[in-house]
Amino acid sequence: MTQLLKLLVLWLVLGTLAACGRAGPLEPPPSAAVPAEDAQEAPEEDKPFILDGILN
Repeated sequence: MTQLLKLLVLWLVLGTLAACGRAGPLEPPPSAAVPAEDAQEAPEEDKPFILDGILN
């Protein structure tokens, strides 16, 4: 009997945890700052690496 009760409690806990949350796309927190698309930084130029001659 106790094993059946433990199994029932386990199923209830797992079912409750599985139902947590909201379905749908992720949303940023209200305080998150969204960067403007105009303010994109220019990509940095590649710096030579010591092993470039061996790897290429």
